[in-house]
Amino acid sequence: MTDGIPAAPGTDGWFREGPEGFALLAGRCTACGALSFPPRTVPGCPDPGCEGLEQSPEPLSTRGTLWSYTDARYAPPPPYPRPADTEFAPYALAAVELAAERMIVLGQVPADVAAESLRVGMAMELVPGTLVSSLGVEERVWNWRPIGPSEVHT
Repeated sequence: MTDGIPAAPGTDGWFREGPEGFALLAGRCTACGALSFPPRTVPGCPDPGCEGLEQSPEPLSTRGTLWSYTDARYAPPPPYPRPADTEFAPYALAAVELAAERMIVLGQVPADVAAESLRVGMAMELVPGTLVSSLGVEERVWNWRPIGPSEVHT
């Protein structure tokens, strides 16, 4: 699934879209296996006890459990993107626990999901998201969307 929407500035290499689907990419230390998300932009392992200098991209789980969330009811200050002629719409942010990786990853919840419908412990899945820059240009990001209780896999 490639729709040609460029990655939001600063997120190059953080996710991939392709035949295998949409996935976030962590950096895995080639010496000890420690994961970091987002991937590190400087050489070195995220584990202070490891002297490894290189990392390889590793897809993260695309499903997890809602660990926490917040309802953003105010417009973020500049430089966060929003075309000047659009009205601010509240949105939710989710912290999703990926059990296999033993990490929590933040992301926005799609606009069609009300914060009131979110519950800590519910199953969530990774989906492509879109931001619109202050210039009106679409930019690719990721979102966390609730899934049914029978679909919980991590």
